[in-house]
Amino acid sequence: MVDELSTEEVRGRLDDLQVVDIRDPDAYADGHLPGAENVPLDEIEGAVETRDWDDEVVVACYIGESSVQAARLIDHYSDADVASMAGGYEAWDGPLE
Repeated sequence: MVDELSTEEVRGRLDDLQVVDIRDPDAYADGHLPGAENVPLDEIEGAVETRDWDDEVVVACYIGESSVQAARLIDHYSDADVASMAGGYEAWDGPLE
């Protein structure tokens, strides 16, 4: 089972997490979590087996639902501790790049 991290937990641990933003490239370009990497949801399945994942990964999406599914997929194919950001960008009130 994949954990969910609150936006406060993510904000406090940004330096320690690999953040994967699964929103579309336009939404990502409009603003994303500091250090986040864009891997759109429709590309995640093809990328999951070929990527190097950090020890701790958090997946972010618009409202925190699709990120749970993507996090489960990453968790299945990696040894990383994978979580979803609860509430997604809708709940995020921290800085954006």
